[in-house]
Amino acid sequence: MRAVIQRVKRASCHVEEKLTGEIKDGLLVLLGIEDADEQEDLEWLAAKICNLRIFGDDAGLMNKSLLDLGGEILLISQFTLFAATKKGNRPGFTRAARPEKAIPLYEQMQQQLARLLGKPVATGIFGADMQISLVNDGPVTITIDTKNKE
Repeated sequence: MRAVIQRVKRASCHVEEKLTGEIKDGLLVLLGIEDADEQEDLEWLAAKICNLRIFGDDAGLMNKSLLDLGGEILLISQFTLFAATKKGNRPGFTRAARPEKAIPLYEQMQQQLARLLGKPVATGIFGADMQISLVNDGPVTITIDTKNKE
């Protein structure tokens, strides 16, 4: 799994001009799922997202997590995070999981994040043409790949 995690003041997702998810202070998480991903990847990544200390403390240092602040998550599926761009100019997406594998893992990620946070997680609609709006805070943007745990 790959995640692009952005600290936001607010974020929202619209599909066909209808609001599907909206948050205030928290994290916008763009999630890519590949064929090799398993439950272990999901659990590790969910815990990492909720516990990342990327929010400011009283001294202005990044020492607080989403859990510490009681923040929110907007989770968006994004298969293009597994774009292969080595050959030519048209990206290939063969590493991205097909919907029959990706949808259940995406839904399980939403449930796992909600369990860890103790509140619902806002989402987009898997496979839809989504319009994402956000006010990036910082900006702070972190990328995580469960196959390369750095």
